[in-house]
Amino acid sequence: MSGGKMRNWWRGLGYGLAVFAGLIAVLWAVFATPDIPVATLKAKYANEASQFVELSPGTTIHFRDEGPPDGFPVVLVHGSDASLHTWEPWMQRLTAKGYRVVTLDLPAHGLSGPTPQGLYTGAAYAGIVEQLVDRLGLKRFALGGNSMGGGVAWRYAVAHPERLSALILVDASGKPMPKGSSPPLGFRLARIPVARDILATVTPRVIFEESFAQSISNQAIATPAMIDRYWELHLYPGNRRATVQRFGQYSGNDGAAGKLGSLTVPTLILWGREDKLIPVSVAQWFNSQIKGSRVTILDGIGHIPMEEAPDRSLAPVLELLSATQIPSQSARANRSSLRAQNRKA
Repeated sequence: MSGGKMRNWWRGLGYGLAVFAGLIAVLWAVFATPDIPVATLKAKYANEASQFVELSPGTTIHFRDEGPPDGFPVVLVHGSDASLHTWEPWMQRLTAKGYRVVTLDLPAHGLSGPTPQGLYTGAAYAGIVEQLVDRLGLKRFALGGNSMGGGVAWRYAVAHPERLSALILVDASGKPMPKGSSPPLGFRLARIPVARDILATVTPRVIFEESFAQSISNQAIATPAMIDRYWELHLYPGNRRATVQRFGQYSGNDGAAGKLGSLTVPTLILWGREDKLIPVSVAQWFNSQIKGSRVTILDGIGHIPMEEAPDRSLAPVLELLSATQIPSQSARANRSSLRAQNRKA
């Protein structure tokens, strides 16, 4: 290729790249979704039970502590891109039966913003659960989690089995990816600078609408208000960029699952047979890892059983809780510890 042709080729390439960059910039400007002010989100999605506690400098968590204060505590942890609201159907039923139910928004979810450290791994989230239950003075309790929250729950259980009377894994994450396999597309995109910026700013509602529809089998729950809740809480200032950070921190196997065999906590593995995100076969994997665990598979249900079929999904949970509740003197110790802490505050 002659010098003139080479210069023309480079000139054409540069022009093409400039046009492409300009097109990306225009699309970005058109489709970029602004954050929603914190006050607006709190006015819509907080309620009289909502509390906000600073667990460490700059890390403030939204949580709810509902039901009889002296009821047996059940702590529930939501999944990726969800919030404590996902547990409301169970919370209403559990508190009606005398249980004390603690739910929380993990950092960069719901009404809990990002953290100064910017660490959003399963281990980091298990640390958040530890800090909150310690702050509430819970000495012994049942712990449940859905999807990513299930991964957080079993990590906490591995670290603190003596604190738990029961473990409830609902379509839980945590089965290690096979060696040499690639992470899902979203996690790979989170490691590419330009794609990372787009994911953190371009968030049309239709993405959440389609994603939610794919996650569930009972489509009747996919109401406009439900989609709005998932989408709008994702627009809490800083949460989107933190979510991209979380995706980028995903390793596929952090080694924690190798400790599941040590668990002796009574464990219920609850799964929707139609789960398209984490296949029902993973339920059997957890069952093979956790000694004495029991499995309940829900026909016609997808990834979010507590929202899709509250009564049917809660029934085996109530059986487990009834069989594993702690003696009354331990319950009194829980209450005494909480009262003492409240007096100090």
